[in-house]
Amino acid sequence: MNVTKLEGKQFRNMVAVGAKRLDKNAEYVNSLNVFPVPDGDTGTNMNLSLASGVKAIENCESNNMNELAAALSKGLLMGARGNSGVILSQLFRGFGKAIENKETVTAKEFAGAFMNGVQTAYNAVMKPVEGTILTVARESAKAGELQAKSTDDVVVIMEAVVREAKKSLARTPDLLPVLKEVGVVDSGGQGLLFIYEGFLEVLSGKVNEDEEYQPSPEQMSDMVNAEHHRSVSNHIATEDIKFGYCTEIMVKIGDGETVKQDFDYDTFRNHLNEIGDSLLVVSDDEIVKVHVHTEYPGEVMNYGQEFGSLVKIKVDNMREQHETILDNEKPTASKAPSKKTPYGIIAVAAGEGVQNLFKSLGVGYVISGGQTMNPSTEDILKAIDAINAEKVIILPNNKNIFMAADQAAEVSELEVVVIPSKTVSQGMTAMLAFNELNDMETNKKEMSMELENVISGQITNAVRDTEIEGISIKKDDFMGIIDGEIKVSKLNRKEAALETLKMMITDESEIVTILLGEDGNMDEANEIAGEISQEFQEVEVEVHEGQQPVYPYLLSVE
Repeated sequence: MNVTKLEGKQFRNMVAVGAKRLDKNAEYVNSLNVFPVPDGDTGTNMNLSLASGVKAIENCESNNMNELAAALSKGLLMGARGNSGVILSQLFRGFGKAIENKETVTAKEFAGAFMNGVQTAYNAVMKPVEGTILTVARESAKAGELQAKSTDDVVVIMEAVVREAKKSLARTPDLLPVLKEVGVVDSGGQGLLFIYEGFLEVLSGKVNEDEEYQPSPEQMSDMVNAEHHRSVSNHIATEDIKFGYCTEIMVKIGDGETVKQDFDYDTFRNHLNEIGDSLLVVSDDEIVKVHVHTEYPGEVMNYGQEFGSLVKIKVDNMREQHETILDNEKPTASKAPSKKTPYGIIAVAAGEGVQNLFKSLGVGYVISGGQTMNPSTEDILKAIDAINAEKVIILPNNKNIFMAADQAAEVSELEVVVIPSKTVSQGMTAMLAFNELNDMETNKKEMSMELENVISGQITNAVRDTEIEGISIKKDDFMGIIDGEIKVSKLNRKEAALETLKMMITDESEIVTILLGEDGNMDEANEIAGEISQEFQEVEVEVHEGQQPVYPYLLSVE
Protein backbone atom coordinates (compact mmCIF):
# COMPACT_ATOMS: atom_id res chain seq x y z
CA MET A 1 0.00 0.00 0.00
CA ASN A 2 1.44 3.36 -1.07
CA VAL A 3 0.36 6.43 0.93
CA THR A 4 1.79 9.73 -0.30
CA LYS A 5 -0.57 11.85 1.80
CA LEU A 6 -1.80 10.95 5.26
CA GLU A 7 -5.44 11.88 5.74
CA GLY A 8 -7.38 12.47 8.91
CA LYS A 9 -9.44 9.29 8.72
CA GLN A 10 -6.29 7.18 8.59
CA PHE A 11 -4.74 9.11 11.47
CA ARG A 12 -7.90 8.71 13.53
CA ASN A 13 -7.68 4.94 13.11
CA MET A 14 -3.92 4.85 13.64
CA VAL A 15 -4.39 6.38 17.09
CA ALA A 16 -7.29 4.03 17.89
CA VAL A 17 -5.35 0.90 16.92
CA GLY A 18 -2.19 2.17 18.62
CA ALA A 19 -4.24 2.59 21.79
CA LYS A 20 -5.58 -0.95 21.39
CA ARG A 21 -2.11 -2.41 21.06
CA LEU A 22 -0.91 -0.54 24.15
CA ASP A 23 -4.00 -1.49 26.10
CA LYS A 24 -3.59 -5.16 25.25
CA ASN A 25 0.02 -5.10 26.47
CA ALA A 26 -0.26 -2.65 29.37
CA GLU A 27 0.35 -5.30 32.03
CA TYR A 28 3.45 -6.47 30.19
CA VAL A 29 4.74 -2.89 30.16
CA ASN A 30 3.99 -2.68 33.89
CA SER A 31 6.02 -5.85 34.46
CA LEU A 32 9.15 -4.13 33.13
CA ASN A 33 9.29 -1.94 36.21
CA VAL A 34 12.90 -1.96 37.43
CA PHE A 35 12.03 -2.29 41.11
CA PRO A 36 10.19 -5.57 41.92
CA VAL A 37 7.54 -3.67 43.90
CA PRO A 38 3.76 -4.05 43.42
CA ASP A 39 3.40 -0.58 41.91
CA GLY A 40 4.77 -0.83 38.37
CA ASP A 41 2.38 1.49 36.57
CA THR A 42 4.08 2.79 33.41
CA GLY A 43 1.77 0.73 31.20
CA THR A 44 -1.30 1.79 33.15
CA ASN A 45 -0.33 5.46 33.03
CA MET A 46 0.43 5.46 29.30
CA ASN A 47 -2.72 3.45 28.61
CA LEU A 48 -5.06 5.80 30.48
CA SER A 49 -3.28 8.87 29.08
CA LEU A 50 -3.71 7.67 25.51
CA ALA A 51 -7.31 6.65 26.19
CA SER A 52 -7.99 10.30 27.07
CA GLY A 53 -6.45 11.31 23.74
CA VAL A 54 -8.59 8.78 21.86
CA LYS A 55 -11.71 10.11 23.54
CA ALA A 56 -10.81 13.65 22.43
CA ILE A 57 -10.34 12.46 18.85
CA GLU A 58 -13.69 10.66 18.94
CA ASN A 59 -15.33 13.92 19.99
CA CYS A 60 -13.67 15.80 17.13
CA GLU A 61 -16.03 16.03 14.14
CA SER A 62 -13.35 17.15 11.68
CA ASN A 63 -11.24 14.78 9.61
CA ASN A 64 -8.52 17.36 8.96
CA MET A 65 -5.11 16.22 10.19
CA ASN A 66 -4.36 19.47 11.99
CA GLU A 67 -7.61 19.46 13.97
CA LEU A 68 -7.36 15.78 14.87
CA ALA A 69 -3.74 16.16 15.98
CA ALA A 70 -4.73 19.19 18.07
CA ALA A 71 -7.57 17.21 19.67
CA LEU A 72 -5.21 14.32 20.43
CA SER A 73 -2.71 16.74 21.95
CA LYS A 74 -5.34 18.37 24.17
CA GLY A 75 -6.78 15.04 25.27
CA LEU A 76 -3.36 13.68 26.13
CA LEU A 77 -2.41 16.88 27.93
CA MET A 78 -5.43 16.76 30.21
CA GLY A 79 -5.34 12.99 30.73
CA ALA A 80 -1.59 12.63 31.20
CA ARG A 81 -0.71 10.47 34.21
CA GLY A 82 2.76 9.81 35.53
CA ASN A 83 5.98 10.91 33.89
CA SER A 84 5.53 8.42 31.04
CA GLY A 85 2.06 9.78 30.29
CA VAL A 86 3.29 13.37 30.33
CA ILE A 87 6.20 12.57 27.99
CA LEU A 88 3.75 10.82 25.66
CA SER A 89 1.55 13.93 25.70
CA GLN A 90 4.55 16.12 24.86
CA LEU A 91 5.56 13.87 21.96
CA PHE A 92 2.17 14.34 20.36
CA ARG A 93 1.96 17.98 21.36
CA GLY A 94 5.05 18.64 19.26
CA PHE A 95 3.71 16.36 16.53
CA GLY A 96 0.52 18.43 16.36
CA LYS A 97 2.37 21.76 16.37
CA ALA A 98 4.41 20.64 13.36
CA ILE A 99 1.33 20.09 11.20
CA GLU A 100 -0.75 23.11 12.15
CA ASN A 101 -2.91 24.36 9.25
CA LYS A 102 -2.38 21.14 7.25
CA GLU A 103 -5.46 19.18 6.19
CA THR A 104 -3.31 16.29 4.96
CA VAL A 105 0.33 15.44 5.64
CA THR A 106 3.08 14.35 3.24
CA ALA A 107 5.71 11.73 4.06
CA LYS A 108 8.33 14.39 4.74
CA GLU A 109 5.95 16.38 6.95
CA PHE A 110 5.00 13.18 8.77
CA ALA A 111 8.63 12.41 9.57
CA GLY A 112 9.25 16.02 10.59
CA ALA A 113 6.28 15.91 12.96
CA PHE A 114 7.77 12.95 14.82
CA MET A 115 11.05 14.84 15.24
CA ASN A 116 9.28 17.99 16.42
CA GLY A 117 7.52 15.86 19.01
CA VAL A 118 10.87 14.60 20.25
CA GLN A 119 12.23 18.14 20.59
CA THR A 120 9.12 19.21 22.51
CA ALA A 121 9.38 16.24 24.87
CA TYR A 122 13.09 16.81 25.55
CA ASN A 123 12.38 20.48 26.31
CA ALA A 124 9.74 19.43 28.83
CA VAL A 125 12.10 17.20 30.80
CA MET A 126 14.49 19.08 33.07
CA LYS A 127 17.15 16.36 33.15
CA PRO A 128 16.61 13.96 30.23
CA VAL A 129 17.94 10.45 30.85
CA GLU A 130 19.10 8.29 27.97
CA GLY A 131 17.95 4.69 27.80
CA THR A 132 14.33 5.74 28.28
CA ILE A 133 11.25 6.47 26.17
CA LEU A 134 12.96 9.70 25.09
CA THR A 135 15.81 7.76 23.50
CA VAL A 136 13.46 5.41 21.67
CA ALA A 137 11.39 8.35 20.42
CA ARG A 138 14.46 10.30 19.26
CA GLU A 139 16.28 7.51 17.50
CA SER A 140 13.16 6.24 15.75
CA ALA A 141 12.23 9.78 14.63
CA LYS A 142 15.73 10.25 13.20
CA ALA A 143 15.32 7.04 11.23
CA GLY A 144 12.04 8.37 9.87
CA GLU A 145 13.63 11.65 8.82
CA LEU A 146 16.47 9.81 7.09
CA GLN A 147 14.01 7.58 5.25
CA ALA A 148 12.02 10.64 4.13
CA LYS A 149 14.98 11.76 2.02
CA SER A 150 14.48 8.83 -0.34
CA THR A 151 10.73 8.17 -0.35
CA ASP A 152 7.38 9.95 -0.50
CA ASP A 153 5.54 6.97 1.04
CA VAL A 154 4.19 7.48 4.58
CA VAL A 155 4.06 3.69 5.06
CA VAL A 156 7.78 3.35 4.37
CA ILE A 157 8.46 6.16 6.85
CA MET A 158 6.42 4.40 9.54
CA GLU A 159 8.20 1.12 8.82
CA ALA A 160 11.53 2.85 9.37
CA VAL A 161 10.28 4.41 12.61
CA VAL A 162 9.06 1.07 13.99
CA ARG A 163 12.18 -0.80 12.86
CA GLU A 164 14.49 1.65 14.61
CA ALA A 165 12.24 1.87 17.68
CA LYS A 166 12.70 -1.90 18.16
CA LYS A 167 16.48 -1.60 17.81
CA SER A 168 16.61 1.43 20.09
CA LEU A 169 14.51 -0.33 22.74
CA ALA A 170 16.86 -3.31 22.65
CA ARG A 171 19.79 -0.92 23.28
CA THR A 172 18.25 0.77 26.33
CA PRO A 173 19.97 -1.60 28.82
CA ASP A 174 23.33 -0.52 27.38
CA LEU A 175 22.51 3.12 28.14
CA LEU A 176 20.90 2.66 31.55
CA PRO A 177 22.94 0.23 33.71
CA VAL A 178 20.06 -0.53 36.09
CA LEU A 179 18.06 -1.98 33.17
CA LYS A 180 20.92 -4.33 32.31
CA GLU A 181 21.36 -5.29 35.95
CA VAL A 182 17.71 -6.29 36.28
CA GLY A 183 17.46 -7.74 32.76
CA VAL A 184 14.67 -5.61 31.27
CA VAL A 185 14.25 -2.98 28.57
CA ASP A 186 12.79 0.45 29.29
CA SER A 187 9.07 0.21 30.04
CA GLY A 188 8.14 3.59 28.55
CA GLY A 189 10.03 2.84 25.36
CA GLN A 190 8.23 -0.50 25.11
CA GLY A 191 4.89 1.25 25.51
CA LEU A 192 5.75 3.72 22.74
CA LEU A 193 6.76 0.85 20.44
CA PHE A 194 3.35 -0.79 20.91
CA ILE A 195 1.68 2.47 19.88
CA TYR A 196 3.88 2.85 16.81
CA GLU A 197 3.23 -0.77 15.82
CA GLY A 198 -0.49 0.00 15.89
CA PHE A 199 0.11 3.01 13.62
CA LEU A 200 1.95 0.79 11.13
CA GLU A 201 -0.76 -1.88 11.15
CA VAL A 202 -3.31 0.67 9.94
CA LEU A 203 -1.02 2.25 7.35
CA SER A 204 0.02 -1.10 5.92
CA GLY A 205 -3.57 -2.33 5.70
CA LYS A 206 -3.15 -5.17 8.21
CA VAL A 207 -6.22 -4.07 10.20
CA ASN A 208 -9.63 -2.81 9.26
CA GLU A 209 -9.43 0.97 9.24
CA ASP A 210 -13.11 1.18 10.13
CA GLU A 211 -12.87 -0.90 13.29
CA GLU A 212 -13.99 1.04 16.33
CA TYR A 213 -11.84 1.55 19.40
CA GLN A 214 -13.26 0.01 22.56
CA PRO A 215 -11.72 0.60 26.00
CA SER A 216 -10.37 -2.44 27.83
CA PRO A 217 -11.91 -3.82 31.03
CA GLU A 218 -9.24 -1.95 32.99
CA GLN A 219 -9.97 1.34 31.23
CA MET A 220 -13.70 0.73 31.50
CA SER A 221 -13.33 0.02 35.22
CA ASP A 222 -11.44 3.28 35.69
CA MET A 223 -14.02 5.21 33.65
CA VAL A 224 -17.03 3.55 35.30
CA ASN A 225 -15.66 4.25 38.78
CA ALA A 226 -14.86 7.86 37.93
CA GLU A 227 -18.28 8.54 36.41
CA HIS A 228 -20.12 6.65 39.13
CA HIS A 229 -18.35 8.41 41.96
CA ARG A 230 -18.78 11.78 40.28
CA SER A 231 -22.49 11.10 39.82
CA VAL A 232 -22.86 9.88 43.37
CA SER A 233 -21.13 12.90 44.86
CA ASN A 234 -23.24 15.32 42.89
CA HIS A 235 -26.68 13.77 43.18
CA ILE A 236 -27.22 11.53 46.22
CA ALA A 237 -26.37 11.26 49.88
CA THR A 238 -23.98 8.62 51.15
CA GLU A 239 -26.74 6.66 52.86
CA ASP A 240 -28.61 6.42 49.55
CA ILE A 241 -25.86 4.46 47.78
CA LYS A 242 -27.56 1.15 46.95
CA PHE A 243 -24.47 -0.92 46.17
CA GLY A 244 -21.65 0.13 48.45
CA TYR A 245 -18.68 -1.98 47.43
CA CYS A 246 -16.72 -1.64 44.19
CA THR A 247 -15.60 -5.25 43.72
CA GLU A 248 -13.09 -6.61 41.23
CA ILE A 249 -12.01 -10.24 40.92
CA MET A 250 -10.00 -12.26 38.43
CA VAL A 251 -10.75 -15.97 38.20
CA LYS A 252 -8.46 -18.63 36.71
CA ILE A 253 -11.10 -20.82 35.10
CA GLY A 254 -11.13 -24.51 36.08
CA ASP A 255 -8.31 -24.17 38.60
CA GLY A 256 -8.42 -25.22 42.25
CA GLU A 257 -10.50 -27.41 44.55
CA THR A 258 -13.50 -25.10 44.79
CA VAL A 259 -14.66 -25.63 41.17
CA LYS A 260 -18.29 -26.77 41.06
CA GLN A 261 -19.36 -26.05 37.49
CA ASP A 262 -18.06 -25.34 34.00
CA PHE A 263 -17.81 -21.71 33.03
CA ASP A 264 -20.59 -20.30 30.85
CA TYR A 265 -20.31 -16.57 30.13
CA ASP A 266 -24.04 -15.82 29.96
CA THR A 267 -24.88 -17.77 33.11
CA PHE A 268 -21.99 -16.17 34.99
CA ARG A 269 -22.82 -12.64 33.89
CA ASN A 270 -26.57 -12.95 34.47
CA HIS A 271 -26.07 -14.13 38.04
CA LEU A 272 -23.75 -11.24 38.89
CA ASN A 273 -26.13 -8.80 37.24
CA GLU A 274 -28.74 -9.78 39.83
CA ILE A 275 -26.58 -8.78 42.80
CA GLY A 276 -25.12 -5.47 41.63
CA ASP A 277 -24.74 -2.86 38.93
CA SER A 278 -21.98 -1.24 36.83
CA LEU A 279 -21.11 -4.78 35.81
CA LEU A 280 -18.25 -5.62 33.46
CA VAL A 281 -17.33 -9.23 32.65
CA VAL A 282 -14.54 -10.06 30.21
CA SER A 283 -13.21 -13.57 29.66
CA ASP A 284 -11.06 -15.77 27.48
CA ASP A 285 -10.37 -19.51 27.70
CA GLU A 286 -8.32 -19.17 30.89
CA ILE A 287 -9.31 -16.03 32.78
CA VAL A 288 -12.49 -14.12 33.58
CA LYS A 289 -12.27 -10.55 34.90
CA VAL A 290 -15.13 -8.98 36.83
CA HIS A 291 -15.94 -5.44 37.92
CA VAL A 292 -19.22 -4.92 39.78
CA HIS A 293 -20.75 -2.60 42.36
CA THR A 294 -22.50 -4.78 44.94
CA GLU A 295 -23.59 -4.90 48.55
CA TYR A 296 -22.15 -8.40 48.98
CA PRO A 297 -18.53 -8.61 47.76
CA GLY A 298 -18.14 -11.95 49.54
CA GLU A 299 -20.93 -13.43 47.44
CA VAL A 300 -19.15 -12.30 44.26
CA MET A 301 -15.93 -13.98 45.41
CA ASN A 302 -17.71 -17.18 46.48
CA TYR A 303 -19.50 -17.37 43.15
CA GLY A 304 -16.26 -16.81 41.28
CA GLN A 305 -14.65 -19.71 43.16
CA GLU A 306 -17.29 -22.05 41.78
CA PHE A 307 -15.56 -21.65 38.41
CA GLY A 308 -11.90 -21.49 39.43
CA SER A 309 -9.32 -19.94 41.73
CA LEU A 310 -9.22 -16.27 42.63
CA VAL A 311 -5.97 -14.75 41.38
CA LYS A 312 -6.87 -11.10 42.02
CA ILE A 313 -9.26 -9.43 44.49
CA LYS A 314 -9.95 -5.74 45.05
CA VAL A 315 -12.77 -4.27 47.15
CA ASP A 316 -13.34 -0.55 47.81
CA ASN A 317 -15.95 0.85 50.20
CA MET A 318 -17.64 3.46 48.02
CA ARG A 319 -19.56 4.97 50.92
CA GLU A 320 -16.29 5.88 52.62
CA GLN A 321 -14.90 7.10 49.29
CA HIS A 322 -18.02 9.20 48.80
CA GLU A 323 -17.57 10.87 52.18
CA THR A 324 -13.97 11.68 51.21
CA ILE A 325 -15.14 13.09 47.87
CA LEU A 326 -17.70 15.28 49.64
CA ASP A 327 -15.03 16.52 52.06
CA ASN A 328 -12.67 17.32 49.17
CA GLU A 329 -15.38 19.06 47.18
CA LYS A 330 -16.48 21.38 49.97
CA PRO A 331 -14.44 24.34 48.62
CA THR A 332 -15.95 23.98 45.14
CA ALA A 333 -18.97 25.42 43.35
CA SER A 334 -21.73 26.66 45.65
CA LYS A 335 -19.78 25.71 48.77
CA ALA A 336 -16.76 27.79 47.83
CA PRO A 337 -16.32 31.08 49.63
CA SER A 338 -16.86 34.07 47.37
CA LYS A 339 -13.50 35.54 48.40
CA LYS A 340 -10.36 33.63 47.52
CA THR A 341 -7.94 32.70 50.27
CA PRO A 342 -4.36 33.99 49.91
CA TYR A 343 -2.89 30.49 49.71
CA GLY A 344 -4.19 27.06 48.83
CA ILE A 345 -2.11 23.93 49.34
CA ILE A 346 -2.79 20.71 47.42
CA ALA A 347 -1.24 17.37 48.34
CA VAL A 348 -1.42 14.00 46.60
CA ALA A 349 -1.79 11.12 49.04
CA ALA A 350 -3.36 7.68 49.34
CA GLY A 351 -4.95 6.36 52.51
CA GLU A 352 -7.50 8.10 54.70
CA GLY A 353 -5.11 8.36 57.64
CA VAL A 354 -2.34 9.93 55.54
CA GLN A 355 -4.84 12.33 53.98
CA ASN A 356 -6.11 13.39 57.40
CA LEU A 357 -2.55 14.02 58.59
CA PHE A 358 -1.97 16.35 55.63
CA LYS A 359 -5.20 18.20 56.38
CA SER A 360 -4.17 18.59 60.02
CA LEU A 361 -0.95 20.23 58.80
CA GLY A 362 -2.87 22.84 56.81
CA VAL A 363 -3.37 21.21 53.40
CA GLY A 364 -6.62 22.48 51.92
CA TYR A 365 -7.23 19.83 49.25
CA VAL A 366 -5.97 16.25 49.05
CA ILE A 367 -6.04 14.44 45.72
CA SER A 368 -6.44 10.73 46.32
CA GLY A 369 -3.48 9.10 44.61
CA GLY A 370 0.16 8.13 44.75
CA GLN A 371 1.75 4.82 43.82
CA THR A 372 -0.37 2.94 41.25
CA MET A 373 -2.82 5.87 41.23
CA ASN A 374 -1.07 8.80 39.59
CA PRO A 375 -3.53 11.68 39.10
CA SER A 376 -3.84 13.21 35.65
CA THR A 377 -3.04 16.79 34.70
CA GLU A 378 -6.79 17.43 34.58
CA ASP A 379 -7.26 16.02 38.10
CA ILE A 380 -4.68 18.49 39.40
CA LEU A 381 -6.17 21.39 37.44
CA LYS A 382 -9.59 20.64 38.94
CA ALA A 383 -8.05 20.69 42.40
CA ILE A 384 -6.39 24.05 41.66
CA ASP A 385 -9.76 25.45 40.64
CA ALA A 386 -11.60 23.88 43.57
CA ILE A 387 -9.33 25.21 46.29
CA ASN A 388 -10.33 28.80 45.43
CA ALA A 389 -7.06 30.50 46.29
CA GLU A 390 -4.99 33.33 44.81
CA LYS A 391 -1.75 31.33 45.02
CA VAL A 392 -1.47 27.54 44.98
CA ILE A 393 1.27 25.20 46.22
CA ILE A 394 1.31 21.56 45.10
CA LEU A 395 2.97 18.71 46.99
CA PRO A 396 3.13 15.71 44.57
CA ASN A 397 4.73 13.40 47.16
CA ASN A 398 5.83 11.07 44.37
CA LYS A 399 8.42 11.72 41.68
CA ASN A 400 6.18 10.09 39.07
CA ILE A 401 3.66 12.91 39.60
CA PHE A 402 6.15 15.77 39.14
CA MET A 403 5.61 16.24 35.43
CA ALA A 404 1.81 16.15 35.59
CA ALA A 405 1.94 18.71 38.42
CA ASP A 406 4.35 20.92 36.48
CA GLN A 407 2.13 20.64 33.41
CA ALA A 408 -0.93 21.67 35.44
CA ALA A 409 0.98 24.62 36.91
CA GLU A 410 1.96 25.72 33.41
CA VAL A 411 -1.60 25.49 32.08
CA SER A 412 -3.28 27.15 35.08
CA GLU A 413 -3.92 30.89 34.98
CA LEU A 414 -3.14 31.19 38.70
CA GLU A 415 0.24 31.51 40.37
CA VAL A 416 1.13 27.87 41.05
CA VAL A 417 4.38 26.33 42.28
CA VAL A 418 5.29 22.67 42.71
CA ILE A 419 7.40 21.60 45.68
CA PRO A 420 9.39 18.55 44.51
CA SER A 421 8.40 16.25 47.37
CA LYS A 422 9.16 12.63 46.39
CA THR A 423 7.50 10.98 49.39
CA VAL A 424 4.67 11.49 51.85
CA SER A 425 7.27 12.09 54.56
CA GLN A 426 8.89 14.89 52.56
CA GLY A 427 5.51 16.46 51.89
CA MET A 428 4.63 16.53 55.59
CA THR A 429 8.01 17.95 56.51
CA ALA A 430 7.67 20.64 53.84
CA MET A 431 4.38 21.73 55.38
CA LEU A 432 6.18 22.61 58.60
CA ALA A 433 8.07 25.34 56.72
CA PHE A 434 4.98 26.93 55.14
CA ASN A 435 4.16 30.44 56.35
CA GLU A 436 1.09 32.23 55.01
CA LEU A 437 2.75 35.58 55.68
CA ASN A 438 5.63 34.81 53.31
CA ASP A 439 5.52 35.50 49.59
CA MET A 440 5.40 32.59 47.15
CA GLU A 441 9.10 32.61 46.31
CA THR A 442 10.09 32.49 50.00
CA ASN A 443 7.66 29.67 50.74
CA LYS A 444 8.89 27.71 47.74
CA LYS A 445 12.51 28.12 48.82
CA GLU A 446 11.99 27.26 52.49
CA MET A 447 9.61 24.35 51.87
CA SER A 448 11.98 22.88 49.29
CA MET A 449 14.91 23.20 51.69
CA GLU A 450 13.01 21.18 54.29
CA LEU A 451 12.94 18.19 51.95
CA GLU A 452 16.61 17.59 52.74
CA ASN A 453 15.88 17.23 56.44
CA VAL A 454 13.93 13.98 56.25
CA ILE A 455 14.95 10.43 55.33
CA SER A 456 12.10 8.44 53.81
CA GLY A 457 11.63 4.69 54.05
CA GLN A 458 9.12 2.22 52.66
CA ILE A 459 8.42 -1.43 53.44
CA THR A 460 6.76 -3.53 50.75
CA ASN A 461 6.92 -7.01 49.27
CA ALA A 462 8.76 -8.14 46.14
CA VAL A 463 6.65 -9.31 43.21
CA ARG A 464 9.43 -11.24 41.48
CA ASP A 465 12.95 -12.60 41.93
CA THR A 466 15.68 -10.18 40.93
CA GLU A 467 19.07 -8.83 41.85
CA ILE A 468 19.48 -5.08 42.02
CA GLU A 469 22.02 -2.76 43.57
CA GLY A 470 23.95 -5.77 44.90
CA ILE A 471 20.96 -7.19 46.78
CA SER A 472 19.50 -10.60 45.92
CA ILE A 473 15.71 -10.43 46.21
CA LYS A 474 13.25 -13.32 46.16
CA LYS A 475 9.57 -13.08 45.32
CA ASP A 476 7.47 -12.21 48.40
CA ASP A 477 10.51 -10.98 50.35
CA PHE A 478 9.92 -7.78 52.31
CA MET A 479 12.09 -4.97 51.02
CA GLY A 480 13.24 -1.84 52.77
CA ILE A 481 13.54 1.13 50.42
CA ILE A 482 15.40 4.24 51.61
CA ASP A 483 15.04 7.41 49.55
CA GLY A 484 14.28 5.42 46.42
CA GLU A 485 16.98 2.76 46.81
CA ILE A 486 16.40 -0.84 47.89
CA LYS A 487 18.61 -1.45 50.91
CA VAL A 488 17.04 -4.44 52.69
CA SER A 489 15.43 -7.75 51.67
CA LYS A 490 14.10 -10.09 54.34
CA LEU A 491 11.63 -12.95 54.65
CA ASN A 492 10.22 -11.37 57.81
CA ARG A 493 8.43 -8.01 57.58
CA LYS A 494 9.26 -6.87 61.11
CA GLU A 495 12.95 -7.66 60.59
CA ALA A 496 12.90 -5.72 57.31
CA ALA A 497 11.35 -2.70 59.00
CA LEU A 498 13.76 -2.76 61.94
CA GLU A 499 16.85 -3.09 59.75
CA THR A 500 15.63 -0.34 57.43
CA LEU A 501 15.00 2.06 60.32
CA LYS A 502 18.41 1.32 61.85
CA MET A 503 20.01 2.26 58.53
CA MET A 504 17.98 5.48 58.42
CA ILE A 505 18.75 6.73 61.93
CA THR A 506 21.82 8.95 62.38
CA ASP A 507 23.41 10.77 65.31
CA GLU A 508 21.37 13.87 64.39
CA SER A 509 18.02 12.06 64.23
CA GLU A 510 15.29 13.26 66.58
CA ILE A 511 11.94 11.89 65.41
CA VAL A 512 10.97 8.55 63.86
CA THR A 513 7.50 8.19 62.37
CA ILE A 514 5.81 4.95 61.31
CA LEU A 515 2.68 5.18 59.16
CA LEU A 516 0.63 1.99 59.30
CA GLY A 517 -0.71 0.86 55.91
CA GLU A 518 -3.70 -1.27 54.94
CA ASP A 519 -1.59 -4.42 55.07
CA GLY A 520 0.34 -3.47 58.19
CA ASN A 521 -0.29 -4.60 61.76
CA MET A 522 -0.65 -2.21 64.70
CA ASP A 523 0.75 -4.65 67.27
CA GLU A 524 3.76 -5.28 65.05
CA ALA A 525 4.21 -1.54 64.45
CA ASN A 526 4.21 -0.91 68.20
CA GLU A 527 6.77 -3.69 68.67
CA ILE A 528 8.98 -2.05 66.03
CA ALA A 529 8.57 1.31 67.74
CA GLY A 530 9.42 -0.19 71.12
CA GLU A 531 12.61 -1.85 69.93
CA ILE A 532 13.76 1.31 68.14
CA SER A 533 13.04 3.40 71.27
CA GLN A 534 15.02 0.99 73.40
CA GLU A 535 18.04 0.95 71.08
CA PHE A 536 17.96 4.65 70.17
CA GLN A 537 16.83 6.34 73.37
CA GLU A 538 17.58 9.81 72.03
CA VAL A 539 14.86 9.62 69.36
CA GLU A 540 11.12 9.99 69.75
CA VAL A 541 9.06 7.34 67.93
CA GLU A 542 5.50 7.92 66.73
CA VAL A 543 3.03 5.49 65.12
CA HIS A 544 0.06 6.75 63.11
CA GLU A 545 -2.72 5.06 61.14
CA GLY A 546 -2.00 5.86 57.49
CA GLN A 547 -4.19 3.24 55.76
CA GLN A 548 -2.07 3.62 52.62
CA PRO A 549 -2.08 0.83 50.00
CA VAL A 550 0.99 -0.99 48.64
CA TYR A 551 3.24 -0.17 51.62
CA PRO A 552 2.47 -1.86 54.98
CA TYR A 553 4.76 0.72 56.60
CA LEU A 554 5.93 4.15 55.53
CA LEU A 555 8.88 5.34 57.60
CA SER A 556 10.45 8.72 58.15
CA VAL A 557 13.39 9.94 60.19
CA GLU A 558 13.98 13.63 60.92
